[in-house]
Formats: sequence, structure tokens, C-alpha cells
Amino acid sequence: MDRMIYIAMSGAKQAMEQQASVANNMANVATPGFRAQINNFRAVPVVGAEAATRAFVVASTPGADLHTGPISETGRALDVAIKGDGWLAVQMPDGSEAYTRVGNLQVGAEGQLLTMDTRPVVGEAGALVVPPGSAVMISKDGIVTARGAGDPVTGAAEVGRLKLVNPAAADMVRGDDGLFRMQQGVAAPTADPTVMLMTGALEGSNVNPVEAMVDMIANARRFEMQMKVVQSADTNAQSANKLLGMN
Repeated sequence: MDRMIYIAMSGAKQAMEQQASVANNMANVATPGFRAQINNFRAVPVVGAEAATRAFVVASTPGADLHTGPISETGRALDVAIKGDGWLAVQMPDGSEAYTRVGNLQVGAEGQLLTMDTRPVVGEAGALVVPPGSAVMISKDGIVTARGAGDPVTGAAEVGRLKLVNPAAADMVRGDDGLFRMQQGVAAPTADPTVMLMTGALEGSNVNPVEAMVDMIANARRFEMQMKVVQSADTNAQSANKLLGMN
């Protein structure tokens, strides 16, 4: 059998995987701080005694579009958006660090500063905990202050400083949960004082819905094209069998 059928099958499989990634991007058009996923593919020649006219499609390491999304003002004191490059550090259940651009924060029941999906926000000196009932404010350089009820404006106490980092994009890898982590063997980055925030604002998803729709149509057409190649391979095989049967 001509290996074209296997080549078409690998192409159809990768088209389906690409379609799944684009669909996930479309589903997160309105998710704050979301980074569009990018799937990369490469051609691998089929090795054999035949002429080198066939190539498989193989997935390579997936990446992400790290361009900044649109920033909108919310006026909420616990909403922050990172200006330019940079990441907020959050703590995972195993104690490791992960990094996100999602800046809609909240104060947990025990006073700990959390993301909206209840992941603790990491400070430069550890966890950030504010007194119960305090009004929390975050400055543009990440300093968190808390003012108790009835305290004067000048009586705000500093709680700590958000850990804002800016590691090289090549050292980071995207997880299935949408958070970014350092590549295996790369140490966690230290705080970068040059990373600044916009308070009372949120960064939106950087997914372009129009481009995503076009990609979905293109992927559907690629899949259809690969399936036509499979049908052609089957037709060729049937024709060859008829010729052999006549002999």
C-alpha cells in the first residue's frame, strides 16, 4: 500500500489537534490575561527504500502568543494589569511557583491575597496576608498596603510587595491549566523591580476572535483535504487489486 494513506492520516490528526487549540482560544476570548496557544508542526521525511517523496506531519513543542492583550479600566482596587512584559507569581499546591497575567485579585477568608481561582499570590518575602476587614490598595510598583476601618488615609500599613518577574520567554513553558512555569532545570526567577502595574485595570485575552474564526475554517478545510487524500489512496488500492485480479 502506498504510504500516502499514513501521511494523510497524520495530517488529519494534526489538523484536528490544531482545531482543538483554536477552539480553546475562542472559548477564552473573554478570559482576563489569557494567552493564545500556538501549535507548531514540522515535516519529517518517510525513511525507506522508496524515493523521498513522502513526509509525515509531526507536532513540535506548543507555544503561546505572548503579546499584551487589551487593557480596560475597572476602578476596582484589587484589579491590576502589568505594563508591558512581566508576570505575577502565584503559589501552586505543591509549593512551586507559577506565573500569570491574570490580575483580578481577591482577599480570602483568612486574609490571604489570592487570584480569582484561589491561588495564593506570592510576595517578595512570602505570602501576603492582610488584617480582616481592611481596605487593600496596590501601588504601581506592587507594594500592598492595608488600612483598617476608621484608620486615617495616612495610617495605611505596608503588607508586602507582589513578586513581579520578567524571565526570558524561552525559559518558560505553558501548562494545561493556562499558567506558565519555568522549564525543567531552570531556577525560579527573582523579582524584577522594573515591572510596573496599572491599578484599577485588567488585561484582557490577547485572542483575536476574527483571526481565530478564520483559523477554524482553514483547519476544517485542511482536514477535509487530508480525508480526500485517504479516499484517493483507497481508490488507488482498489484499482490495483482489480488489475492484479485480471492477471
